[in-house]
Amino acid sequence: KVVTLAKSKKFRDNHGKVLLEGHRLIKDALEAGAVPQTLFFSTVGHLKLLPEAEIKRASLVKVKFEDIKTWSDLITPQGLLGIFSKPDPAKMSYPAAQLASSLPLLLICDNIRDPGNLGTILRSAAGAGCEKVLLTKGCVDPWEPKVLRAGMGAHFRVPIISSLDWESVPTHLPAGIQVCVADNNDPDTSPPRGAGSAPASPKAPLKSSPKAAPGHEDEEGAAGIPELAAQHYYEHWARAPAAVVIGGETHGLSAGALRLAASTGGKRLLIPVVPGVDSLNSAIAAGIVLFEGKRQLLGRHKQEDDRQELPVPG
Repeated sequence: KVVTLAKSKKFRDNHGKVLLEGHRLIKDALEAGAVPQTLFFSTVGHLKLLPEAEIKRASLVKVKFEDIKTWSDLITPQGLLGIFSKPDPAKMSYPAAQLASSLPLLLICDNIRDPGNLGTILRSAAGAGCEKVLLTKGCVDPWEPKVLRAGMGAHFRVPIISSLDWESVPTHLPAGIQVCVADNNDPDTSPPRGAGSAPASPKAPLKSSPKAAPGHEDEEGAAGIPELAAQHYYEHWARAPAAVVIGGETHGLSAGALRLAASTGGKRLLIPVVPGVDSLNSAIAAGIVLFEGKRQLLGRHKQEDDRQELPVPG
C-alpha cells in the first residue's frame, strides 16, 4: 500500500518522500546523500550492489519478486525499490566529476508537462554541466516515476529546484545573469513556444503575444509583454553566467519568462529548421541550446586563459 501511495504526487508533497526503483538510481541517490527510509528487495543479492554503510540507515524489507512486479512501472523489474526522503539540493553531495565540470549555465523549465520530456531535459542539463535547474509551477513533478526513469540519474547529479513562481525565480539566479528564451515564434504569425525555427528576419525585435500561455495573462495585456530581440542559437549569447528558458510544446513560454528575459537583456534563441517543419520537441531543443551554451562558455574561458598565458613584452 505504501509503495502504491508513494507513486502519487499528493503523497510525495504531503509526506516529503519519493519512490526510486532499480539498482542504478538507488545507488546514485545513496552516493549523493539522499536519505533512505525503506528498501524493498526480493533477494539479498540486490543489497550487495549498494553501499553498505548507507543502506544500514534504512528499514530493509524482503518481499516476493511477484509483489515487486505488481508495484513496478518497469517492463523488466530488478527486484529493488526504495522510499527516500525527498532530496534537498542544499544538502546533497553531487559527484566530484560533475562539480568539476559545472559551468555558469542554468536551465529554467517553463510549462514542461510531459514526464519523458522533462526527464530527458534534466539528463541533457547534467550532461552539459548546468549549475542548476529551476522548474516553474507549470512543470510536471520532477520526482514522478516517469521523469525519474527518463532522467537516468540526472536528479542526483545536478541541483533541481521545483515549484517556483516567476516572482521567486530571480532569487535563485546569480547576479548579472542574462536570461535567454528558446522560442519558435514567428513575429507575424505564431505565439511563443518552447523550441525554435527561425523567422525570415531573425534580427527583428519581437512583440511576444501574451496569448502564448493560457492562465498567464494579466491586466497589462499586450502592453505588458516586452519585446525581445531574436537571433540564431549559434550566435554569441552565453555570457558568464547565462540561463536559458525552455518552454513546453503545448503551453509554451509564459509572460513571466519573457519579462524575466527582457529585464536581464536576454535574447530569443532560434533553432532554424526546414520551412514547413513544425517546432522541435522541447527536449531536443534544450539539448541543442544547452550544449551550444557549453561550447560558447568553454570557448570564452579558453580565450581568457590564452590571453593570460601571452608573454609580457619587455
